[in-house]
Amino acid sequence: MNIKENVLKMDAVVSTGAIVDAVKEFFAENATTADYGDNATTNKSQMVEKMEGFAGSIAAVNGITHHHSIVDGNVSASEFTFDFDMKDGSKIYWHEIIRRIWNDEGKVIQEEYFNAE
Repeated sequence: MNIKENVLKMDAVVSTGAIVDAVKEFFAENATTADYGDNATTNKSQMVEKMEGFAGSIAAVNGITHHHSIVDGNVSASEFTFDFDMKDGSKIYWHEIIRRIWNDEGKVIQEEYFNAE
């Protein structure tokens, strides 16, 4: 499986705002995640549930910008800026690096988020 191709495909899906679809398509069942807010998931179904809840709380997508991606072996890093208005009246503006480790089947087995600011 060509990891670079899957990184480009996954980043393209995320860029459209279809973050739940990206997890469903590209995550392995045993994938884990961690973010800079100390939130973690231990499998794909937890991440799908987390992303469905997050996506459901978005009132408006003001912009999703994919800046760059790099791939080295089975590790990728993608830089994004996310700009959302939330249903609770708050605003989210994240500039982050998403680091992923991929398995031999071309699925994400670990994803970690870093604040790029």
